[in-house]
Amino acid sequence: MPKQDRSRATRQRLLEAAVACLAEHGWAGSTVSVVAERAGVSRGAAQHHFPTREDLFTAAVEYVAEERSTALRALFPQGAAGDRRAVVAALVDLYTGPLFRAALHLWVAASNEEQLRGQVTELEARVGRETHRIAVDLLAADETRPGVRETVQGLLDMARGLGLANLLTDDGARRDKVVAQWGALLEEALG
Repeated sequence: MPKQDRSRATRQRLLEAAVACLAEHGWAGSTVSVVAERAGVSRGAAQHHFPTREDLFTAAVEYVAEERSTALRALFPQGAAGDRRAVVAALVDLYTGPLFRAALHLWVAASNEEQLRGQVTELEARVGRETHRIAVDLLAADETRPGVRETVQGLLDMARGLGLANLLTDDGARRDKVVAQWGALLEEALG
């Protein structure tokens, strides 16, 4: 395998291992050494790709967020305005998996660590804008109409709330009812 391809593969293994470690062990239990071991690379190789722990974990969450955005768009290649409930369910799924758990650990750590806060704040703003853009596209929402932008943002805030609740208990039946209700509300609000 050419050196550039090996380097890219190492980087990807590190990013995936970092998200898994963060989701499973939280910030305190996720060190560069732990991630390197899980990825099957040396600590030096990890630090070659990511000079600091903060660089590694913010890059990992960003990488997986981009992958999820691509996957979300792929679920609805022609758009999904005809099935807004399916869009709501897919958006809620974004906030109930390991990526959200990993991101949450990163947010909590950033609230206490000044060096990490700037990176995470910037990352969250980018990911939030992209998720909002995807939601608008998939819902065929016309944000020039009053209240539509806020309705879409309310959907994303609700999805995040369901993701937080899911961290403690799996309340799938209640979540399904909330998703159905939001689908109906969006049909009425977006026309």
